[in-house]
Amino acid sequence: MTRRYDDQNIFAKIIRGEIPNSTVIETEHTLAFRDIQPQAPVHVLIIPKGPYVDHADFAANASEAELVDFARVTAQVCEAEGVISDGFRAISNAGVHGVQEVPHYHLHILGGRALGRMLARA
Repeated sequence: MTRRYDDQNIFAKIIRGEIPNSTVIETEHTLAFRDIQPQAPVHVLIIPKGPYVDHADFAANASEAELVDFARVTAQVCEAEGVISDGFRAISNAGVHGVQEVPHYHLHILGGRALGRMLARA
């Protein structure tokens, strides 16, 4: 079941300039900014400016320009934040089971320290 995009979500408001953010990189199609509740020394959120609910929606429906720009901005953020050499984690939560809190596709880039296992073995 496809979820509907809610244009009143916090990331949509950030994109429209209704809520301030700490921008790291901004392009025509993508915005990267610092998380207001960082879970690691480096915690940057990367979001497409288009109305995509999650990664599957973005991957299926974004234009080629949006897809390429998002990937390039992700690489630029990792380089600018200095996390490439020691490693980083890229996380995208989707839906209820994925514990997605904001219904706008976003990628978390976390680094700056050892992060431990992502999930405990079941």
